[in-house]
Amino acid sequence: MRDLAALPKAHLHVHLESTVRADTVAELAEHHGVEVPAHDGAYSGFGQFAAHNGAVRDCLRRAEDFSRIAYEFCAEEAAQGTRYAEVTFTAAAHGERLRDPDMPLEAVLAGLAAGQAAHGIECRVIVDHPRKRPVARFQESLRLAVAHPEVVAIGMAGAEEFPLTPFAAVFRDAREAGIGLVHHAGECCGAPSVAEAVTVGLADRIGHGFRALDDPEVVALLRDRAVPLEVCPSSNVVLGLVESVSSHPLPRLMRAGLTVTLSTDIPASTGTTLTGEYQLLRDELGFDDDTIAAIATSAVDASFAPRDTKALLRQDIATWRAGS
Repeated sequence: MRDLAALPKAHLHVHLESTVRADTVAELAEHHGVEVPAHDGAYSGFGQFAAHNGAVRDCLRRAEDFSRIAYEFCAEEAAQGTRYAEVTFTAAAHGERLRDPDMPLEAVLAGLAAGQAAHGIECRVIVDHPRKRPVARFQESLRLAVAHPEVVAIGMAGAEEFPLTPFAAVFRDAREAGIGLVHHAGECCGAPSVAEAVTVGLADRIGHGFRALDDPEVVALLRDRAVPLEVCPSSNVVLGLVESVSSHPLPRLMRAGLTVTLSTDIPASTGTTLTGEYQLLRDELGFDDDTIAAIATSAVDASFAPRDTKALLRQDIATWRAGS
């Protein structure tokens, strides 16, 4: 079988704050006097995950902290064959917390620039916003995106029961500014959240989205508008949303004619990598290399990468597939 670590990959759904190395968390926690709850590889629910993730975020206070985790993200991704990544970062929330609206994102961009140069990977940023937080903060996310060309999209995350309608004007402003829109939906709530992300949220892609299968009309909406899904099997299992990878609805999404891409979401919590996720497709779902290469290509096509980057990645994936 072909080496999955050598498969050229695009990684589209991964939260920077959920990629921080354990030794980095420990070092920063000690430096800043933060108590980070122990994590044993599974969560009782989103509440426990949010508490752990919140403590990790609280360890990020100085520009050097943000730059460090961004640089280390590049190193980790490059080691597993990721060639292009769009990493999600909650920039406005950090800026508000630290009373410095620009520093967190600028520090992350500096770390990514250094990491890209050192490790031969190309990265862009998606700035996300929790649905239950004020519209004004989401407007701040858009301001940051417009000010930094490395930011390719903004989007909604967090509790899906909070509606997107209050943010509709910001979505329209983002579209007019040429900023992409990528929303979490259909992860914890049902198919209506996916439909809302497409119709109200003007989504270019959907984070997760697997609950669209609950409603054939929503499946048709995604298929007709060619909206790709960022599917994260290990995250869904660790957070208790899906029983196992072997029972994950990813194959059904593909059979329904939807565009499926593969990501890790929260790799520091799942303990896996993007290569590991592809390995699960092979080992748990029985996917052959043709199907794996097709999913990798779908991620390239669904990305906001420059045209030349996409062309090169498609060619290199085809070369991987042609190998033995």
